[in-house]
Amino acid sequence: MIQRVDRWFRDCVSLDLGTTSTRLAVAGRGILVDEPSVVAIERETGKILGRGHAVGVLARQMLGRTPDSMMAVRPVQAGVVTDFRLAEAMIGYFLRKSGARTRLRPQVAIAVPSGLTPVESRAVMTSAERSGAGRVFLIEHAVAASIGAGLPITEPLANLVCSIGGGTTEIAVLSLGEVIASRSLRIAGDEFDEAISEFVRLNYSMRIGRTTAEQLKQDVGSATPLPDEISAEVRGLDTVSGIPRKAAITSEEIRQALADPLARIINGIRSVIERCDAELVGDLTETGMLLTGGSAQLRGLPAFLEAQLGIPVRIDLAPTTTVIRGTSLCLDHLPQWRSRFLRSRD
Repeated sequence: MIQRVDRWFRDCVSLDLGTTSTRLAVAGRGILVDEPSVVAIERETGKILGRGHAVGVLARQMLGRTPDSMMAVRPVQAGVVTDFRLAEAMIGYFLRKSGARTRLRPQVAIAVPSGLTPVESRAVMTSAERSGAGRVFLIEHAVAASIGAGLPITEPLANLVCSIGGGTTEIAVLSLGEVIASRSLRIAGDEFDEAISEFVRLNYSMRIGRTTAEQLKQDVGSATPLPDEISAEVRGLDTVSGIPRKAAITSEEIRQALADPLARIINGIRSVIERCDAELVGDLTETGMLLTGGSAQLRGLPAFLEAQLGIPVRIDLAPTTTVIRGTSLCLDHLPQWRSRFLRSRD
């Protein structure tokens, strides 16, 4: 009864603290924040620009475009807090923007990579607490994704989920409400973008920024051959002449650039499957694998993985919000999930 009354006055907040994007949901009100995990600061003083408001969308627009006196920073890299002060400021900004009640510190559940060390886990909790959170719980990304997608993880069946975000790829097999095997790879959307940038540099003698590489991936990127191959015009700096120029990049070339990071993700999935018992592996021929995360939207990725792994592969209907939906469900049913998947300081 006391817990129920407490929830009337104290908000329950779910947070998907990603390398590229942060999503925040408040119980009963849905997803209220979906913005880039970027903060713009003055280089010398470290002060956040725009009177503390250069966070998220505004800061994302500055990436690669700031003068020497300013810089756009990602305070979270591969799910790890790399700058306490900026992470605290970013989370606090998103909490205020969501309208979450902070007079009574809200209860917060945060989705994090499975490979975090105890020190890295405490860093995430501390940043949230300093930004205004009360009790903080952590849940693994892949677990949150499986719950958000509605997989029958409490049944005696193998459920394989692969969440490909911006900084990490989270892979896990769950059965009977437990994680059987999992792995966190620091290969994801950012690695895709870097591979495209490097390909353009080596093959076209042209330097392009991260934002341009990401746009190329979205416009013409694919994991499998397309019925009609496409191309896109890209602008960058000629590394020989030192002047700007244009080039036409085809979908075949982007596919070639992405071959290596995709191969490493496949090896990671195979390593998780190999750690499961034969009966669970047999289940996967029927249950298959669920794809979530923003980078899982690469054209032809389900078909590519299905051909490589030999099991059915499908993508969630709303892959970018699967994790935040699962995190919210865990917080809504705290007594049921806390002992299995949620962890806090005590």
